[in-house]
Amino acid sequence: MRIAVLGTGSVGQAVAARAAELGHQVTIGTRDVEATRAGGYAAWAAQHPEVGLATQADAAVDADLVVNATSGDGSLPALTAAGAANLSGKVVLDISNPLDFGAGFPPTLSVHNTDSLAERIQREFPQAKVVKSLNTLTAELMVRPRQLADGAHSVFVSGDDAEAKRIVTGLLVSFGHTDVIDLGDLSTARGTEMLLPLWLRLYGRLDTAMFNIKVVR
Repeated sequence: MRIAVLGTGSVGQAVAARAAELGHQVTIGTRDVEATRAGGYAAWAAQHPEVGLATQADAAVDADLVVNATSGDGSLPALTAAGAANLSGKVVLDISNPLDFGAGFPPTLSVHNTDSLAERIQREFPQAKVVKSLNTLTAELMVRPRQLADGAHSVFVSGDDAEAKRIVTGLLVSFGHTDVIDLGDLSTARGTEMLLPLWLRLYGRLDTAMFNIKVVR
């Protein structure tokens, strides 16, 4: 696939590198290409010359799949910059969490209970096919789950479009995930986004991000 990854941070870099390793044509989208090249991103880019860099709109225009790997408060601005027309009819894999650092750390959720960031994205871009996934684990486990318990842990997908979920599930399986649980429509993303407070407390208690949930049934 042609994959656009919006977000130049650790999550975007992890997804982009892994997808490119698996043979996908990957372009990272950023607000300012020259500023990104001049910053800390340059060292990572030198190690991954197969991953392109473009504006968010240029990355998205020819993509088959658009990955939202931005921070929660940056999601709607980034997708707006990518362009509604460039997202129309396409799968948008939303990895973000609606983090609110207004009261410091640990963050709270800016959206919860009766709504989710994924649903807000879908309402803002109704012609896109939004699928929520991978937001419940750290970046390295997103793309290389077998680093932990040989991959014997769970990941979730939520979305209104069955074919879009099938495409995302296929990508997750190619990353190495063996237990992909389809939770149902996009409103079920409320549940996975609200796992974040538990994740943060576990992170603090375990002093590592290399953990995940396994659904035993």
